[in-house]
Amino acid sequence: MRKMKKFLSVLMIFLLVASLGTAAYAENQSRAVIGADLTEEQANAVYGVFGVKRGDVIELTMTNQEERAYLEGYVDESIIGTRSISCVYVELTPEGSGMDVTTSNITWCTAEMYMSALATAGITDARIAVAAPFEVSGTAALTGVYKAYEDMTGQKLSDLAKAVSTQELTITGSLATEIGSMDSTSIVNDLKMMLDETRKMTDEQIKEQIIQIAGRYNVTLTDKQIQQLITLCRSLEGLDGEALRSRVEELQGTLQKVSQAKTQVVGFVQQVKKVVESVKSFFDKIGDLIGLR
Repeated sequence: MRKMKKFLSVLMIFLLVASLGTAAYAENQSRAVIGADLTEEQANAVYGVFGVKRGDVIELTMTNQEERAYLEGYVDESIIGTRSISCVYVELTPEGSGMDVTTSNITWCTAEMYMSALATAGITDARIAVAAPFEVSGTAALTGVYKAYEDMTGQKLSDLAKAVSTQELTITGSLATEIGSMDSTSIVNDLKMMLDETRKMTDEQIKEQIIQIAGRYNVTLTDKQIQQLITLCRSLEGLDGEALRSRVEELQGTLQKVSQAKTQVVGFVQQVKKVVESVKSFFDKIGDLIGLR
């Protein structure tokens, strides 16, 4: 009996240490994933955007072949390209801290689109910077985040979740060109929140739901856009609906802050434009009075 108690005590201590070790292993680690086709000068420039000194973080490389493994079938060939340019810096943060995503030289994907897609893949607590030495679409960046996350945690993300995440990013990006990134992201996330319901619906019923959701954002979708969202719904249904709903709920607060920040920036720019126009009008009138015009 004593030996058994001693054995159980040792086992509990071992499990406790192991769990603490796993947490320490995963949290507050960072990786930089650099496109394989960058020159040394370009890579160093990207590190400058990350605000990280090269050599202070473990560096991984992403090839165009690795990017294609996820992008082909979802993204137009012209967008994928033949070179790996997009780079990411990923730092895991404590559980519940949420996501912080910034972009530089990324033209097609926005921070909110990345956050939404990464939540679908199963990543929620991280600080992520996506950058390139010159303007690129940014669609391949998700692949770099997957690679960094799996390398840091030692845990493989679901292949299905990664594929659906990529599909989501491309559909959201396509919608964003017509209706804006915040509205497209919001519509997709609203659909994620009702996966348990859409599983029981016909495509026609899902279509009606999509039209209702879009209406809440004062958006009118084309038949093609609605079909894209129906296709995404069917793909999402292969994931754990409850877990996905939980991640989306965590993300909502962050997305709201991003939206408010963008609104404030737009408002400030409009105010500056009004001031400039007012000053110009004033000097035009002065010019008229003194005969300079």
